[in-house]
Amino acid sequence: MDTPVHHDEDSTLLHKLGYAQVLYREMGGFSNFAISFTIISILAGCLTSYYIGFQWGGPIVVTWGWLFVGFFVILVALAMGEVASAMPTAGAIYYWSSKLGSPAWGWFSGWFNLIGQIGVTAAIDYGAAIFWTSLMNLWFPSVSTGRHTVFLTFTAIMAAHLLLNLNGVRILALINSISAWWHMAGVAVIVLVLIVVPDHHQSAHFVFAHTINNSGFSGSSFAHPVFWFVVGIGLLMAQYTYTGYDASAHMSEETRRASRAAAWGVVMSVVMSVIFGFILLVAVTFAVPDQKGTIAAGGYAVTYIWQSSMSTRWAEFLLVIACVAQFFCGLASVTAASRMMFAFSRDGAVPGGRSIFRKVSRLRVPVNAVIAIAVLSWALMLPTYWNNTVGYLVGTSVAVIGLYIAYGVPIFLRWRVGASFQPGAWTLGRHYRWINPIAFVWIVFISILFLMPITPTGIPWHDGFDWNVVNYAPITVGGVIVLAGGWWILSARKWFKGPIVQGTEAELERIEAEYDAPTPGTATSSA
Repeated sequence: MDTPVHHDEDSTLLHKLGYAQVLYREMGGFSNFAISFTIISILAGCLTSYYIGFQWGGPIVVTWGWLFVGFFVILVALAMGEVASAMPTAGAIYYWSSKLGSPAWGWFSGWFNLIGQIGVTAAIDYGAAIFWTSLMNLWFPSVSTGRHTVFLTFTAIMAAHLLLNLNGVRILALINSISAWWHMAGVAVIVLVLIVVPDHHQSAHFVFAHTINNSGFSGSSFAHPVFWFVVGIGLLMAQYTYTGYDASAHMSEETRRASRAAAWGVVMSVVMSVIFGFILLVAVTFAVPDQKGTIAAGGYAVTYIWQSSMSTRWAEFLLVIACVAQFFCGLASVTAASRMMFAFSRDGAVPGGRSIFRKVSRLRVPVNAVIAIAVLSWALMLPTYWNNTVGYLVGTSVAVIGLYIAYGVPIFLRWRVGASFQPGAWTLGRHYRWINPIAFVWIVFISILFLMPITPTGIPWHDGFDWNVVNYAPITVGGVIVLAGGWWILSARKWFKGPIVQGTEAELERIEAEYDAPTPGTATSSA
């Protein structure tokens, strides 16, 4: 049980940032870490997108690519964690950008963050739907694994996440804590099974040195320059998985000792994911039964590997572990995204925000923001009803680009302000001088890379051009730039002034009293 002073310190800091404590501050440090670790979800992201790394580069991209990307993502997380510690508020990225830069920086980073949150939520739940459909097909062979069935499953999962997120944060914190242990124990069980049960394993050379190019671009070894580009596309598997860890920052208004806990949640969720994810991917790749069948399985590659290397029963067992983890992952993503939308709306950046999306229920849940995130995430995946592969690739690309552009803004701005930055309880000290520039350059690199065509026939001027394999991410990201930029130039720059102070100390306390919220100096405790 926490002592009153810790709770008061959190509320006092939030008052200094300009906001009243209207959300329940129920999360401890582990729960805060757990929500980001759950959204990264190595049992979701790197399994549902395994085929991307396997076909665009091969096992070498799956294994070494995971560590390569992980190194740079840790730097991004370190840079973000320092700012999260200084300004622990649900607005997180957009709030940081506004304070470190200007309302314009906050406006654009906020919209990219919101679009990225919607994209990653959609991709997580659609990837989960692929796995759940695969599991149901093993249990009930009459169930199709076609795109229509997957979309129906996706709709059901999204509806469940919507309903669960209408509950209070105490229940969600408990679920996320369970999820963190489920992920760590689940990886251990899956790895153990994949070591013991299969009769045959691939060689170490295959796992750590074999290359594959099923993209349509020429070259199948690092001696061919084009193959480096293919490998870059394959890194989407890892980079997509390493998203959503800003959730710890978005949940900071509901976390105790937030100035330290939110920073550690951001950083440690990535570090633990790098370690556990590498172990999992190595085990899965050792179990690959054959290259041709794994490529042909596409999005069902992991199911094929498990079923072919062991048996249907073992595949069912491992799929249950993965499917439950993926359900937890999507649930946490809706939670974090709704808090970001709530905070962005609180300052008037979202149409109807101040009257609609900032509404908090009697359980202190931003109900309309939860509904909006679920509906918009579902709508983003509508194209998968006609083409599930391209639709999923677009979802993952939009998630990565949108979120990482948003991540990059406060990282750059914190580096720019230099020594004038006022750190919180957790700081990088002078190390920000090299960590932030490297993290920012990495973000620029991947943002450009994942806008590129994923196959030659996806290039409009190429022979055999096919709209079904076009990377629509440039259109989507360009649309965000045009809409957000056009709105800013024509209207928002005249009225959007960044984070809005909700009132004086007395007014903030009055707002809190309406929700029966604790105020600084009030003797309260929280379990």
